[in-house]
Amino acid sequence: MTEGVRSADRKRWLAIAQRGKIDGGKPVFLLHGTPGSRVGPLPRQPLLYRLGVRLITYDRPGYGDSDRHPGRKVSDVASDVAAIADHLGLERFAVVGRSGGGPHALACAALMPDRVTKAAVLVGLAPQEAEGLDWFDGMTQGNIAEYMTAMQGRARLAARLEPAALEIRNDPVRLMDDLYDELTEADRRVVADTGIRTMLLKNYAEALRTSPDGWIDDAMAFCSPWGFDPADITVPTVLWHGEDDVFSPVSHSRWLAARIPTAKMTIQRGAAHFHALHVLPDLLPWLISGDRSSPVTRGAAQGQG
Repeated sequence: MTEGVRSADRKRWLAIAQRGKIDGGKPVFLLHGTPGSRVGPLPRQPLLYRLGVRLITYDRPGYGDSDRHPGRKVSDVASDVAAIADHLGLERFAVVGRSGGGPHALACAALMPDRVTKAAVLVGLAPQEAEGLDWFDGMTQGNIAEYMTAMQGRARLAARLEPAALEIRNDPVRLMDDLYDELTEADRRVVADTGIRTMLLKNYAEALRTSPDGWIDDAMAFCSPWGFDPADITVPTVLWHGEDDVFSPVSHSRWLAARIPTAKMTIQRGAAHFHALHVLPDLLPWLISGDRSSPVTRGAAQGQG
């Protein structure tokens, strides 16, 4: 079910969707990747209902049906999530972010410690100015080019991404085809699944249906000061990363784990970026429970810390 809510300043429209046990379920905000939207990929409805999860997604500004928020920072997500939670009558909730949603989940945890019960980040990014981190090391050339362009200003990034977004809007398969050469074998196995590929294509099409602004503004936000310090996070936080990820390298999660006092990290051998789609369902029971110990995710972990 898709609905909408006004932002805290009443100036913007935010498109939201709820799935699972909407009436009486335990609320979890899932913050989508880049580019991404409220439509997925998502855990299956029967699983959400059986676990008692009320899953809430929304289009970040500039994606799908949500109005753009010019010049937004990563930290601005907190006021949007708070506005949605207020609209839904939710005082406390968990947050989980996948890929580009990871920094935004951390922002919610850092800036709303009185409302966020737990946070999880799957294959997330560290701040671009992270001290001691070679931010681009291990990253695919496509992502390096995109973020390097973002550092030259929004106009240059828009000139790069707008034509690509138009092609993807006309044919979402184009993005998957463009990504394929840069995918690891582990990721190729994941996206070869017909169901996952269908969800990804639907997600990209909805993300860029109205404009490329969300994609552009996400990249600009990642390459600018985030507006909060991950070290300020006090809620239980889990970081999961596939060891072979080339889109957001595992060194980013290692950096975050060393700075977030409450973080517990799992690095999984033989997994890369898109394996996070399989891991999310495993995290849901932990996100809605009172247990502070590390959740168990599918596959053998290289290490936890």
